[in-house]
Amino acid sequence: MLAEIWESRILSNGGPFHHRFTEALCRYLGVEHITLVANATLGLMLSVRSLELQGEVITTPFSFVATGHSLLWGGVTPVFVDIDPVSLNIDASLIERAITPQTSAIMGVHCYGRPCEVDTINSIAQKHGLKVIYDAAHTFGVRHGQESLLSQGDLSVISFHATKVFNTFEGGAIVSRSAESKLRLDRLINYGIEDELTVGSLGFNAKMSEFNAALGLLQLQHVDSYISKRQQVDLRYREALADTPGIDFVHPNGKQPENYYAFPILVGPEYSLGRDGLYDKLRKAGIFSRKYFFPVLSDFPMYQSLPSANPKLLPVAHSVASRVLCLPMHPDLSAEDQDRIISVIRNV
Repeated sequence: MLAEIWESRILSNGGPFHHRFTEALCRYLGVEHITLVANATLGLMLSVRSLELQGEVITTPFSFVATGHSLLWGGVTPVFVDIDPVSLNIDASLIERAITPQTSAIMGVHCYGRPCEVDTINSIAQKHGLKVIYDAAHTFGVRHGQESLLSQGDLSVISFHATKVFNTFEGGAIVSRSAESKLRLDRLINYGIEDELTVGSLGFNAKMSEFNAALGLLQLQHVDSYISKRQQVDLRYREALADTPGIDFVHPNGKQPENYYAFPILVGPEYSLGRDGLYDKLRKAGIFSRKYFFPVLSDFPMYQSLPSANPKLLPVAHSVASRVLCLPMHPDLSAEDQDRIISVIRNV
């Protein structure tokens, strides 16, 4: 493939591999309109720009910083509402009371790949004339009923970062609901250029390179196998840790997302070391877990002054953030390495 890219003399700017990868992704995911981007953060920023959002956007504090940052970069104000204690997604029952005349959209996050209450969110958005963007970074291949979860909302943004179930080292995509929306995004990723003489909108450089697109085509051949291997890692963790006092699973058996992106646990008071103690113990053993997501977005300096960032308004998010820990999860995690991780956790 590298030789083919070099022979074509097209390294970026929508070359042959860009188009082949786009078409292959549409087929695999079961969606019609995809715009490839250099990374999902740029995808979120472009989504805000494409929908011409203004004022305030309601979102979750329990996410990676890209969620909130994309809103600030777009010139809109995040309004945080608390999360559901089971799904860890934005609590849809709290959204409506956060709506003001300045609200232009809702940005939900499918945390760890588990779907938001999309039907409720979409209903609220329709009732109040709001746009909906889903930060779908974790949701490659996840379904909602008979459809791709990525088909929900006005736009959904998926990540192809190296840590994700499906990756192109760096990359991402925006899923649109119409050809018109895709055309607008396709122009925005290339500075807003419409033709050699016309720049019709304020875009920037967010294009995916031919190398990343070619890598994506290769990865698509193996992604089903990767997901199957992740499932085996998930099951092994569950069986081995099921009776460990103070260790609770975020996704109970049978209710985890379909792609096994992460294996988050909640460390309770019954576990003598506590969450931070377990994190340190694993790290000393050369095992790198993640406090994912801690701190919550609303605790970072650029958000702390927002009225919605008041910790008293976000008790569930703060409680979960203080207890959550994501254990190592990848398709090539050997049984021996996983047993070592389990042993460190159990031997308190």
